[in-house]
Amino acid sequence: MIEAVSLPFMQRALLAGVLVGIMTSYLGVFVVQRRLSFLGSGLAHAALGGVALGIFLGLEPLAIAVPFTVVIALGIGWLQSRTAIAGDTAIGVLFSLSVALGVILLALKGSYTSSAFTYLFGSVLAVGPADLEAAAVLFILVLASLLIWGRWAYATFDRDLAMADRVRVERDDQIFSALVAAVVVVALKVVGLLLVAAVLVIPAASARLLSRTLFQMTLISVTLGVLGMLGGILLAYQLDIPSGATVIVVEGGIFVLSLLAARLKS
Repeated sequence: MIEAVSLPFMQRALLAGVLVGIMTSYLGVFVVQRRLSFLGSGLAHAALGGVALGIFLGLEPLAIAVPFTVVIALGIGWLQSRTAIAGDTAIGVLFSLSVALGVILLALKGSYTSSAFTYLFGSVLAVGPADLEAAAVLFILVLASLLIWGRWAYATFDRDLAMADRVRVERDDQIFSALVAAVVVVALKVVGLLLVAAVLVIPAASARLLSRTLFQMTLISVTLGVLGMLGGILLAYQLDIPSGATVIVVEGGIFVLSLLAARLKS
């Protein structure tokens, strides 16, 4: 295990895992509390369109997928607030269109390659310096969102009262959606498109079982998210199995233990 940590690609993977684990589990608290789990899944699938567009244009997929997915996230919010379309319907429409676009672009490019496969299922071997830099920049933006954590919490528990109190709920929601979209894309290399929604939901769901306040839930979720990422990546390396799936299995095990602990306390 010590030998694994000394390898440059594992150092990048572990650092990326820590950053992604913190960001997803922090934002996941609000995803869970606002019952937006489908949003994470929808944005993960929508990211395929951005990845495919980057591959089709011969550009860095991450550089295209981040703004592409942020636009999709903001589009979902716009449809929900400006039309009679419900949020889950807007997610279903836009992520379906994005996936269809991605499939068409990959077919036109002839790029059903290992690169596309990596984004679908995740791989610690695929985490490069550019991915780490993107994760670090996004981590700074997520940290900056702590300045509006109180407003997010207020709107989470009583949206109508927050709006009556002149909190700019809609603008804060746009910031939240944009950050979730960007984090989902950055997490693709670590856990893969098909599983990335789970790292948003499982640590926060586990934390909800063990906490009494939103602040406690946030701290516990971040802790469990980082432990799940590190444990999953190291275990995947040791067993030579897919990192994304292993991370989710480890976090699933943590959820089961949290459920048992909560039942023993009650």
